[in-house]
Amino acid sequence: MSANSLTAVTTPAIVPSGTWNIDPSHSTIGFSVKHMMIATVRGRFTAFAGTVTADEQGSARIDGVVQAASIDTNERQRDEHLRSADFFDAANHPEIHFASLGLIPTGADEYRVTGDLTIKGTTHQITLDATVNGAGTDPWGNERIALEASGTISRKAFGLNWNQVLEAGGVLVGDKITITLDLSTVKATEQ
Repeated sequence: MSANSLTAVTTPAIVPSGTWNIDPSHSTIGFSVKHMMIATVRGRFTAFAGTVTADEQGSARIDGVVQAASIDTNERQRDEHLRSADFFDAANHPEIHFASLGLIPTGADEYRVTGDLTIKGTTHQITLDATVNGAGTDPWGNERIALEASGTISRKAFGLNWNQVLEAGGVLVGDKITITLDLSTVKATEQ
């Protein structure tokens, strides 16, 4: 991600100052979408990385990257179709990027996060509702912060247009995608 595209915004201290790396083994980046307009299909990405960077003045920045080919909906054939040019085109657009632009407090530990999301070479500004769930030290002495965030996007806005019309009316795949993040972060050691 380009540091030039980021703007730090001063807010009440979201996390203590420092760099906090997302721990993929204790985090989930998931999504859900309507199937046939009646059922909900859930999926996740299994390969991702990111950081939350905070300074002593309360400014914070969130950056993340997801490997598009790591999509997992628990159905191999569907996952292969989602990796294809009909959807993520993972061969030509292997990464999904997020870079925060601003954070606005909405409650004691709650924030509205605005940022640029890039999927399949298309960037749009999105908004997520985020909660800082707490902080603690794990049994190995690592400082941790836990965060949750969620929001919705239009897949068509990012060029994921494939669909199939159903005989009874409607479409096979909904346009609205709900994104859910459950993140455990570990404070980077200072060099």
